[in-house]
Amino acid sequence: MNMRIIGADELVFGVDDLNACKQYLRDFGLEESGEGRFEALDGTALTVRAKDDPSLPAPLPTATMLRQTVWGVEDAATIDAIEAELSKDRDVVRDTSGRICCRDDLGFEIAFQVTTRKEMDLPPELINSPGAAPGRPANVVGANEDAEAKPRTLSHVVYFVPDMDKGANFYIDRLGFVVTDKFANTGPFLRPQANDDHHVLFMIQTPEYMQGLEHVAFHMQGPTELMLAGSRMVKKGYESFWGPGRHKFGSNWFWYFNSPLGTHVEYDADMDKHDGDWIHREEPMSKESAQMFLFENVAKWAPTGGPPDKS
Repeated sequence: MNMRIIGADELVFGVDDLNACKQYLRDFGLEESGEGRFEALDGTALTVRAKDDPSLPAPLPTATMLRQTVWGVEDAATIDAIEAELSKDRDVVRDTSGRICCRDDLGFEIAFQVTTRKEMDLPPELINSPGAAPGRPANVVGANEDAEAKPRTLSHVVYFVPDMDKGANFYIDRLGFVVTDKFANTGPFLRPQANDDHHVLFMIQTPEYMQGLEHVAFHMQGPTELMLAGSRMVKKGYESFWGPGRHKFGSNWFWYFNSPLGTHVEYDADMDKHDGDWIHREEPMSKESAQMFLFENVAKWAPTGGPPDKS
């Protein structure tokens, strides 16, 4: 099965408060490119429209504001292969741009297009580690509070699903995704053929009335940029949901924020890479397995007497 899917190019939302959503995405660090589209540095994007916009796909029968996940693929041959495979048992519509649209086995609206991602040639986070050659040259400081902190690419999406096996098997059996790790009785982490990130899709078993998007994540340069961007969100008054911390499965640093899009939006950094030699792990979901460590964001403090105020 040759299904050279890269990852999500775009998520489309139908929202209650369009202005609040647009301001949130600007503050998160995405660049507005017109018609409600907000892009990371590589052009992957979130698009927000009013929930009654007639151009939107039909909503799920739940409270989720997600209307469509658009998957980017390597080439037109992959579009043809996906169309041939999925047309066996569902309606697949091709538009004038060559994009194909349908629903997955749980009713999520999905589309596939030759990716619009732009090639990036950006510097990594540079660190100095004892016993290794310096990553950062002499007289180059690592802590710059005025540094730019921009999401580089859409990392992954996480669905709440009423049937994790049915949902995952569609992407595995029909689209060539593989399981990299799994939380037993919760859901699998999935990687497509044309991306070596630990996961671009994760599913969490929930009651049917909760079906929808749990969160969407964007890769940052590294942990320092993640901390800088997250701290700026806190200063702007946005509510931190989870983090900062570091996951075990995937190893990625994380910081999640509540949003007016009806979902959490995550900064992540330093995710594991895998190839076909990787053997997936499985363990029960727990507080211990969900993160290696978790920090608490508090007001700045100086060691002038007394511990930090955590109130």
